[in-house]
Amino acid sequence: MKKTIIDETFETDSPDYRFMREAMIEAERAYEEGEIPVGAIVTRHGDIVGRGRNGRKTGRMPFAHAEICALSEAGKNLQTWRFDGCELYVTLEPCPMCAGAIVQTRISRVVYGARDPKAGAAGTLYDILRDPRMAHRCEVVRGVMEAEAAALLRKFFSAKRKNLKI
Repeated sequence: MKKTIIDETFETDSPDYRFMREAMIEAERAYEEGEIPVGAIVTRHGDIVGRGRNGRKTGRMPFAHAEICALSEAGKNLQTWRFDGCELYVTLEPCPMCAGAIVQTRISRVVYGARDPKAGAAGTLYDILRDPRMAHRCEVVRGVMEAEAAALLRKFFSAKRKNLKI
């Protein structure tokens, strides 16, 4: 059975908003470091157990997407690779690589801000997180702080096109 994608309408005092705001802080840090501004947070039972932001350029690591970094930190903090009952908050829809990592770690719920029309694998181009052929599927909530996440990405790429130092 496919789990549903929910277009989120949220209150600013909701847990989804609160944790997405934390993911936005990570995205803003990535922006300040000259990285594509994407941030991610892993939570379990209302506690943040992992934080991540894009770090491919600064860390010279091709797989250092925000989700991978947050999942790696959560694994260290939780002393496990299985994240049953955990939620991932990310400012941009996960790509196929990150969606695969989410499935492998068995995240229960993914909440994302902006859709990714070029690589979105949580319902836009692909639907890896809800594909019935996968061993694990998760609930997907989209659109939390979408305008803010998209605006930060537009600001970054606009500066890149103008060759401005970020």
